[in-house]
Amino acid sequence: QIQLLESGGGLVQPGGSLRLSCAASGTIFSLDVMGWYRQAPGKQRELVATITSSGNTNYADSLKGRFTISRGNVKNTVYLQMHILEPEDTAVYYCHALRVTINGGIRNEYDYWGQGTQVTVSS
Repeated sequence: QIQLLESGGGLVQPGGSLRLSCAASGTIFSLDVMGWYRQAPGKQRELVATITSSGNTNYADSLKGRFTISRGNVKNTVYLQMHILEPEDTAVYYCHALRVTINGGIRNEYDYWGQGTQVTVSS
């Protein structure tokens, strides 16, 4: 069973920076896509950023330029560097991974989620 473990959340003042980490365990395969989503109180979970195994990235438009996603040298690790944090960035941040298999021409997708890490931006 693949498990995702996030770390790095916490309390930060407006304008500050944080780096979130996520490491997957329980698989020898490279996860095809890893990424971050967030959910603020009373709101739906939303995309923050994703990165494929080949390094292609995708960001929520509103976060481009402040957030950077990257994959670690250790297989199946992903980071989210967040700069110039704002109170509106306060949310639980979830690590997500997607594994795609193709067997006999049939494509299957497997989604995995971490437990989430709280990020609070407040003075």
